[in-house]
This record gives sequence, structure tokens and C-alpha cells, in this order.
Amino acid sequence: MGVLRTPDDRFADLPGYPYPPNYVQVQTRKLDPLRMHYVDAGPKDGPVVLLMHGQPTWSYLYRKVIPVLVDAGLRVVAPDNIGYGRSDKLTDATDYTFARHVDWLHVLVTALDLRDVTLVAQDWGGPLGLSVLARDEGRFARVVAANTILHTCDPALDGELEWAHHGVGDGRMMLQETLLDYVAFYQRAPKIVPSFFLDAVAGPLPADVLAAYDAPFPDRSYTAGLRQLIALIPLTRNDPGAAIGRDTMAVLERWHKPFLTAYSDGDPATRGWDRVFQRRVPGARGQKHVTITGAGHFVQEQRGEELGRIVADFVAHSS
Repeated sequence: MGVLRTPDDRFADLPGYPYPPNYVQVQTRKLDPLRMHYVDAGPKDGPVVLLMHGQPTWSYLYRKVIPVLVDAGLRVVAPDNIGYGRSDKLTDATDYTFARHVDWLHVLVTALDLRDVTLVAQDWGGPLGLSVLARDEGRFARVVAANTILHTCDPALDGELEWAHHGVGDGRMMLQETLLDYVAFYQRAPKIVPSFFLDAVAGPLPADVLAAYDAPFPDRSYTAGLRQLIALIPLTRNDPGAAIGRDTMAVLERWHKPFLTAYSDGDPATRGWDRVFQRRVPGARGQKHVTITGAGHFVQEQRGEELGRIVADFVAHSS
């Protein structure tokens, strides 16, 4: 098992990110322990908010959200998934699996003994964070879903989503061409850098911010996890990740604790999933769901302070 650790000097003086590093050892099946990084800000005895990033970002994405939550008296825990941020990076892409990502995150949650957690999930933070919730429901108090999905390949999603991603009858799938282009690009492009996608979707961004998103990846040898997570998107109902997604949705369909959607108005890749969650999750019924205007997929980058206020208000007024 090859493991790389991004040099600390790559994270020196990043704009808007003054947080000292914290680490926990995490382990999954058939692999040695790895070091997983997380931000831990705010009062240690405050209500816990778990901020989950996705692809191709890391906890830096939440730098505008964290101060708002801390000012509201909340404890913020913002991990970097293995392969991202300041966390360890496996060099063999096949060492990354959907199930292992869930395992690593679950170990962090249990190692820190996080309880009464408010999960905030964007992009892959949903499939991973919600799957940990499904495995360990008692630790979670509420959910804020922001521009995320679940990989179920469920035929019932036909007509629900702007980006088609569902089964059709027996043995066929309906998939958005843009999604397939995205998956293919990540596997074929000689160079992958997060800043390219952040600037394209949420930009133009300042050069120092773009450099901060790229900081975890000094060269191509560090990017196996960055590439592989896209390859782990289930494209058929037979994919192990689709089975995980269906199991997670089954738990959410009996989840009565508060569940809020806070999707932006400019993200076709996830548009429709807010309504799916609102309809299928009992805890979402009757909530004051939010549409954040003027933002794309990376809502934390474009409307981070607003998202922070939404989360803080939800924690304060839901039980």
C-alpha cells in the first residue's frame, strides 16, 4: 500500500483558512491505518455540525461557512476525505472504494465520539455522510442537504432529475451525456487540478484561492483518489455503490428527525434531488426548505455566509 502525505508547507497562509490541523487514525478492511485530517473549530461543548465536502474539494471549501457557525456557538468538525486536503493519499487508485470511504468517515465520527450531530452534506458529502448516518443513526440529530444526491440508479427517478441517472426496465440505464463526459474526462485527462473546476463553475476566483484548492496535490502522484472518486459513481444498478445508495435511502425513508434542503438555483447536476428528499424523507415534510439564489454547484464558495446562517438557524429552531 503506497501512501503520500502532502507537505505541511503547502498549507501555510492559505487565504481565509487559519485553522490548525487535527488528525485521527482511521482504518478499513485490508488496509493499514491512515491519517485523516479535520478542522475542529468553535466551543468543544457546543452542538456539533459535521461539514462534508465532495469532489474535487476539501475542507477549504467551507472557510466562509465555519466562522458563521462558530459565531452562533456551534462546534464545527470539517473532515478531509482520505485522498483529499491534509488527509493521507493512497497512490493506488483501486485502494479507494465507496465502502472504504464510508468506513473511514465512520471511524472519524466514532473516534471523536460525535453525538447529536447536524450533518451538512454537499456533492459526495451526501452519499458518504448520509451512508454513515444510515449505519449509525443514533449519533445524528438533523441533516442539511446542499447540492447533493444519492447514487441509487432507481428507475423511480425517471422524470425527477435534470441530469438523468436511473434504470429503465430490465438491464438498461438512462444517463445524462454530460455525466458520462465528466467521468471519461477524469479518467483520460493527463492532468487533473481542482482549480480548473472551481473556477469554471464558481469563478472567476482569485489566484490565491485557486492555489489553495490545488494545495493538497503537489503533483500527479497525489491525485489517485481525486480521479478515482469519479470512477466510483455508480453507472448501473449492479454497482456496489448503487446498493449502498439504496440502503441509505431506505433508512432515510424512515428518518423522522429534521431534514432540510438548501440547494442553489444554478446546479443542473443535482437539480431535482431536493424535491426527491423532500418527498421521500419524513423529516423533510413541513420544513422551510431553501433555494439559494445566484450560486452554482459549489454553493459554499459563492454563498458560504448565507449557507452558514441557514444551518445555524436550522440548528437553533429544529428538534
